Amino acid sequence: MKALLSGNEAVARGAWEGGVKVATAYPGTPSTEILEEIAKYKKDIYCEWSTNEKVALEVALGASYAGVRALTAMKHVGLNVAADPLFSASYIGATGGLVIVSCDDPGMHSSQNEQDNRHYARSAKIPLLEPSDSQEAKDFAILGFEISEEFDTPVLLRLTTRISHSKSIVELNVRRDIPIKGYKKDFSKRVLLPAVARERHVFVEERLRRLKEFAENFPFNRIEEGKSEIGVIASGVAYQYAKEVFPDAWFLKLSFSYPLPENLIKKFASLVKKIYIVEENDPFLETEIRAMGIKVIGKEKIPQIGELNPTILRRSLGFEKKKKIYDLPHIPKRPPALCPGCPHTPVYYALSRLKVIVTGDIGCYTLGALPPLNTTDSCAEMGASISNALGLEKALHGMEHPKVVAVIGDSTFLHSGITPLIDMVYNKGTSTVIILDNSTTAMTGHQDHPGTGRTLMGEETTKISLERLCKAIGIKHTYVIDPYDVKQTKEIINREIHRPEPSVIITNRPCVLLFRGKKWTPAIINQELCTGCKLCLKLGCPAISLRGDKLFIDEFLCSGCEVCIEMCPLKAIKLKDPQGETVKNPKS
Repeated sequence: MKALLSGNEAVARGAWEGGVKVATAYPGTPSTEILEEIAKYKKDIYCEWSTNEKVALEVALGASYAGVRALTAMKHVGLNVAADPLFSASYIGATGGLVIVSCDDPGMHSSQNEQDNRHYARSAKIPLLEPSDSQEAKDFAILGFEISEEFDTPVLLRLTTRISHSKSIVELNVRRDIPIKGYKKDFSKRVLLPAVARERHVFVEERLRRLKEFAENFPFNRIEEGKSEIGVIASGVAYQYAKEVFPDAWFLKLSFSYPLPENLIKKFASLVKKIYIVEENDPFLETEIRAMGIKVIGKEKIPQIGELNPTILRRSLGFEKKKKIYDLPHIPKRPPALCPGCPHTPVYYALSRLKVIVTGDIGCYTLGALPPLNTTDSCAEMGASISNALGLEKALHGMEHPKVVAVIGDSTFLHSGITPLIDMVYNKGTSTVIILDNSTTAMTGHQDHPGTGRTLMGEETTKISLERLCKAIGIKHTYVIDPYDVKQTKEIINREIHRPEPSVIITNRPCVLLFRGKKWTPAIINQELCTGCKLCLKLGCPAISLRGDKLFIDEFLCSGCEVCIEMCPLKAIKLKDPQGETVKNPKS
């Protein structure tokens, strides 16, 4: 039986076919769909959205202790969060097979950096598998568990955005019945006291030697005979691009790309006169292969920044000249914007009216940095808004400076915002933290988290109260507000930023896209009353536009949040008389 699957869907299928019992993740593009797909096999696999990637890996590692196969998935920057248990897991090894899926994002389609996580395999001294299509994504997930158990090691399975989201034909098989080894106490393997860790380090180095031998005969590391004297070494999606550009070349396709098969690479080098190494981002393969004394052509010609594709590859190598584009019409830029009716918009509007420094975080609310709101001053990584705010406050102490406000989403707060908030209380910070609680992990497609009261498996569970949590941390001044009440939002933010002790403001409106498909009563503008003052445009709502000197609201985009109605000084905006079947508007 065959199916058309994305790489992420194929990894999920491979986990199921490979006998996985436990799967964990924190959602992050381009990896999110892996656990969403695994959740479809919940009769056979326990799966969870963990609070963050570190926890996800630790849960999977615990499952491995029990002798079952476990998988954890995350985007590339998520592995930074999980780096601490990753390096310890390398020393501890795997009782039940343990596969760690890292989905890298060349070109930064939805990421704050373009890091290359192949380096983690080398640093942690664990094997690295890189599929080039969906069939390999499924197969390598299964192989990863087998390698993990054979060599007592975690295995890093690295996908990139194009492999994660592109679809190809996959051969489907039945689920394997993998015997559960069960838990056995093993002090000398899992309790990483210095004396134990020293012995385990010896094991890791010996394991790495055996993995190098294994790589030499790994069937997916293969030489493909060509017609020319050119040889190409590539892995992952870069292999697909290179096959288009070099149709007659010899190929060394590397799928087990750390540790590298040195003898196989030297054999390949003896068969050709010129070698190109095609890889996205860092010269990972190139550096290793040059160290073997082999002369290659790589990053001196092929870009290190951004995604590759066949056209970029041809042009970088001089095989095709860049075409001149003639007489293209001017196309206005269309930057991303917060959705019509987004409950974050009035918060950012209120902040834009104040002279404050706003430290931001990772989420769709980062769009508050863009015009016309122009509010967010920083965005580094998950949870950094609160830590950055405290650092700014301490650095500027004693000087005249704007007040500092940290803005963070509900899922991100539970991921990495709790500890910096504790730090702020403990170190006597006075900044204000705004938690934008929209009842979901919105940016990655509406996944549940501990604040929603539902698990990935669809079960009702304890719903974490952000208000009670903040008060328990020591924030005496914690307030829950309705962001659609613009007047109240302005008043409370303005009051709290002048408070000489820390405070937290929690908004309490769900993401409007959770109601996708519902029919709202839209707002309309009375053209006789509208003077074109453009105050409503300052919200940045995509439903509001200027035509000539008058403002209009697109009824198909409007969600009837009524924020613009409250803002209009001339009362020129009102809800349209409802016709047909409607539901309560967000503010109702």
